[in-house]
Amino acid sequence: MSAIRARVPGSKSLTNRALAIAAMADGVTELDNPLVSDGTTAFADALVALGASVERHAQRWTVTGSGAGTRLRSGRVWCEDAGTAARFLPPMAAAAGGVFDFDGTDQLRARPLHPLIDALRALGATVEPSGDGEGLPFRLVSDGLTGGEVVLASGTSSQYLSGLLMAGPLLSNPLTVVAPELVSRPYVDMTIAVMARFGAQVAEAIPGRFTVRPGRYTRTQFLVEPDASTASYVLAAAAVTGKEVSVDGLGSASLQGDRRFVDVLSQLGAKVTADRDRVTVRGPRQLRGGFAVDMGPISDTFMTLAAIAPLADAPIRITGVGHARLKESDRIDAIAQNLVSCGVPVRTGADWIEISPADPSAALIRCRRDHRIAMSFSVLGLRVPGLVLDDPACVSKTFPGFHDELARLFAGDR
Repeated sequence: MSAIRARVPGSKSLTNRALAIAAMADGVTELDNPLVSDGTTAFADALVALGASVERHAQRWTVTGSGAGTRLRSGRVWCEDAGTAARFLPPMAAAAGGVFDFDGTDQLRARPLHPLIDALRALGATVEPSGDGEGLPFRLVSDGLTGGEVVLASGTSSQYLSGLLMAGPLLSNPLTVVAPELVSRPYVDMTIAVMARFGAQVAEAIPGRFTVRPGRYTRTQFLVEPDASTASYVLAAAAVTGKEVSVDGLGSASLQGDRRFVDVLSQLGAKVTADRDRVTVRGPRQLRGGFAVDMGPISDTFMTLAAIAPLADAPIRITGVGHARLKESDRIDAIAQNLVSCGVPVRTGADWIEISPADPSAALIRCRRDHRIAMSFSVLGLRVPGLVLDDPACVSKTFPGFHDELARLFAGDR
């Protein structure tokens, strides 16, 4: 039996990083296979608010960069629900200089930004929050950033570091960021790799100490890989149905750390084969449990494992994911409460969750407006008839066609 080819859209993480850097580059950059979703559209709209030119077509987005981060000296930047916009774009605006008002939805306002705000202040920008805390909404006032060294609290998100590093080439002197207790390191490696594609280098003399020197980004042609986090759902679905599914463009050469989710599927007993440009998963007759796994570096996929863990033959403990409590939802709590609703025994701690084998029952899944909760439980729904999502449309943040694609791949398995 030949493998079914899954159609996985472009990476959100790569799309938004390439968009941001292209806006700071000299000339015109073409992004092929960008993700077209609520999250990337919000990011592109925020860039346009900063003065960038982004022409959007189905398979190619064209960005005309200013070479300076923004053409404007003032403006309102609406980030919608996009955490990357709130964390990547303020350093760019501060480096270019001007007065900018950043804001977003209530969901985004609830997410922490104070480590980034503290770092921007240390580098010379003025940041004036107008809400109840140290997050959105805020006014950013800057005459440009000169550089220097800053210590960044990095134990809750790697996006603060990525935002500062990407703005680094615009500064007049070298920027050094010391990032102790860094989480989600693969996303920082992705940022550094995308910067290199545009001609900028990041040095890490000792672990956790990053330096970027002044320079210019150069335009390029950028092909966006399929999203590895999104691929986790169709590959996990192969594991729970016993089918064989391939994702092209997501092999060993991938820039995305979340492609390592297939290693977790191997622990579950799935057969995984990969070459440079493709990964294939075939499900076992029975998922194996009885192990613990640190998913901190690939935390966007821990929910995929947690949702299908009740189908394994022994408990599975997932650790290192405390920072996932500060995402679109408290993801540990969201997974736990929904599994309990399905009759699954669950134990949790500050940064871990343990799921025991069960025969899950039908239930209403409360998505909490979180696309990853909806997609993870949709995979479980292939084996548990009667699971109903209270907000199926929230998948539009990263994969608007998710439900149709899951139905195409696994028709008859619901």
